[in-house]
Amino acid sequence: MTFLDHLRFAWVHLRERKRQTFLTVLGVAVGSAMMITTIAVARGSSMNVFLRLIDVAPHITIGADRVVAEVPDNLFGIMQGRTAFVRKNVTTDRKVVIKNYSRVVSTVSPIREVVDISPYVTSKLLARNKNRFTPCFAKGVVPLLEGGIAGLKKNLLEPEALSELAWTPNGILLGSMLADKLKAGHRDVIMLVDKDGHEYPVVVVGRFRSGFNAKDEKEAYVNLPLAQRMESLSSNTVTGIGLRIADIDQADFLAAKIQKLTGYETKSWSESNRNVIDFYNRNGLITLVLVSFVFVVAGLGVSSVMTTVVLQKVKDIAILRSMGVQRGSITRIFMLEGLIIGTIGVLFGSPVGHLICSIIGGIRFAPSSAGVISSDRLLIAETPDAHLIVIGFGILIAVVSSVGPARRATSYLPVQVLRGEVG
Repeated sequence: MTFLDHLRFAWVHLRERKRQTFLTVLGVAVGSAMMITTIAVARGSSMNVFLRLIDVAPHITIGADRVVAEVPDNLFGIMQGRTAFVRKNVTTDRKVVIKNYSRVVSTVSPIREVVDISPYVTSKLLARNKNRFTPCFAKGVVPLLEGGIAGLKKNLLEPEALSELAWTPNGILLGSMLADKLKAGHRDVIMLVDKDGHEYPVVVVGRFRSGFNAKDEKEAYVNLPLAQRMESLSSNTVTGIGLRIADIDQADFLAAKIQKLTGYETKSWSESNRNVIDFYNRNGLITLVLVSFVFVVAGLGVSSVMTTVVLQKVKDIAILRSMGVQRGSITRIFMLEGLIIGTIGVLFGSPVGHLICSIIGGIRFAPSSAGVISSDRLLIAETPDAHLIVIGFGILIAVVSSVGPARRATSYLPVQVLRGEVG
């Protein structure tokens, strides 16, 4: 028997049971559409987080912790063969800082891939507006430098807020949710209170909305000199330096390179946010595994149809065997039935999945402050490889599901069937 003969037999078997065949094909199609949609939504969620992280955080951060200890010059050269060392045995509440940060900046500046450099000082404070109190995290920056580091400029709700912050020494730029908590508007005067109870009056020059609820609810920007004064730091001392680079894919490599050059602990954006990235990747994988069980159910439907066809075609199989048709040909006929069901199902399910992705991508809703990210839509990342993977997986499940019934069809002896001992 030729391949076309096998295909003709398989098609006749399926055509005789139109309703069952249609429902089975529909099951494979639904599984395909659901899996394509799930992959697109899972990838889109992860991509949304990654894009937001790249937007609202420096690509590379130079911290104040040293990986190469500084050694005072006066510990060497006093006596030959001896080296003195000092062990730190007194703890203070002073911050770990980068002293003489201009030297670190001059070391990093020649690196061609580095686009922007912005030193900063962080401070935990209490913000007060009349009878409203809320803790906040103030970041002292040079406004003109910080604007390009973490996408701050494009996240401003008042376009000229950074310029206004630059010429307002006691200005403050509030996160949108923080401003709402304090009921603070433009040019309002609020009070910042440090851990020692010292109060610093500041003028609200604008607001920003990054899309990360935790950032918009807790963070604010002030001028670097004001933050240094609140933390009792000298004018050439900061707690960190943020960098923006031209190629985000080189962040890990450049972070390691800068760490060797400066001696300070340096982290890329992906390393600093490893927990968040791992969480979304695991969440997407778990969702994908759960949805893939829809294909398993569709495979059981294929197996059920094949088993029914085998039981109904026992006598036909016996006649074919008695006429000299080999077992392999019988097996191929029933496996082709599974292939036909799987192929039709996934080829119908793929465009349906694309249609569902388009509909979901077009839905808009009110942003919520309950989650990690505030967004008015679900980001859908639909790619051709997802369709190819689902099509291949769907066909494979259908063919594998038909193996059992196909082998059962060849297990009957023609003599037993013709005598009425089977079926």
